[in-house]
Amino acid sequence: MTLRLPAWIILAALALGAAAPARSGSESYRFDTVHSQVLFSITHDGYSRPWGRLHIARGWLRFDPDHWENSATELDIDLDSLDMGDADWNQAVLKPSLLDATGHRHAHFVSRSVERTDDSHGVIHGQLTLRGVTKAVDVPFQFNRLARTVYGLHTVAGFSATAALDRRDFGITAFANSIGDQVLVRMEIEAIRDDGAAPATASSSTQGSL
Repeated sequence: MTLRLPAWIILAALALGAAAPARSGSESYRFDTVHSQVLFSITHDGYSRPWGRLHIARGWLRFDPDHWENSATELDIDLDSLDMGDADWNQAVLKPSLLDATGHRHAHFVSRSVERTDDSHGVIHGQLTLRGVTKAVDVPFQFNRLARTVYGLHTVAGFSATAALDRRDFGITAFANSIGDQVLVRMEIEAIRDDGAAPATASSSTQGSL
């Protein structure tokens, strides 16, 4: 026996199927190193918390706006790009006793997993390598926007993130009487859609984060 459905049921099913949002999937992006910055702040003799600025040298991310657990990232931060607002101060911070930019030019971050806390916020769980020392780091972040640029040239994803680090965890112990131990890190990130930016298959160590 052949089962025949009423025409209105078939039409309704087709309409619902057309209206259902498509799963966008994970897309590949490269970091916009011009519009992305890493800022950090640390106490100076207890008087103030001056800010320094660093640039991302290179990196990629995969981002799925519907399923953040399918996303991943890996990036290098150029320590030699340090800007404290004064050339002599820059050189002092770049010395081996502090950032050691000569021996370890780049800080490296790789994601491990992501925890989505609401529609626009989450926490990246990853690993940061600084001065040759690797530590687990949690990075709370906000997903700002995913859209085409005003002239339609690129598709851009934007994020803001913060992190708290203890410099002693990375072997930075010099000037304990004048420099604080707790470092506040702020990141403003833009990434441009680029199908060739991320590895064809992200390793299991990077799956699951931004």
